[in-house]
Amino acid sequence: MTLTYAGPDRISGEITQGGYSKHIVVREEFVLRVPDNMDLAKAAPILCAGITTFSPLRTRNIGSGNRVGVIGLGGLGHMAVKLAVAMGAEVTVISRTKNKEKDSKASAAKGILLSSDAQALQASASASI
Repeated sequence: MTLTYAGPDRISGEITQGGYSKHIVVREEFVLRVPDNMDLAKAAPILCAGITTFSPLRTRNIGSGNRVGVIGLGGLGHMAVKLAVAMGAEVTVISRTKNKEKDSKASAAKGILLSSDAQALQASASASI
C-alpha cells in the first residue's frame, strides 16, 4: 500500500508531508505542470482554493439563474464568490458583520447577508428560489 500523506515514502522510508514531499504517487490525470514563466504565488490560490470551491459549484451545475450563498469572505470565500459569479450565479456573501461588504461587492457579489441579523436571515430563508 502506498500512502501519499503521513505515510512512509516508498524509497527513503521517511514519513511524507503532503505537498511538501519530494515524491508523490498519483494518477497522471491529477497532475499538471505549472509553466516556468508563471508566478507560483499567483497559481497557488487557483490550485488550492480554486479547486476546493470550483468542485462543488461544478458538481451542483451552478450557472445562470442559480443563487449561491458564500459563508465568509476569506481565502476560500473570495474564490467561491469569483467562481460562482463567473459561472453566472447571483451570489450573496453571508457574514457576521458588514466589515466585508465593500470587498464582497468588489468581487461582484450581489450583496451581503448578516448572520447576526435574525430577521434578515428569516426573510432570506423565506424568499422564493
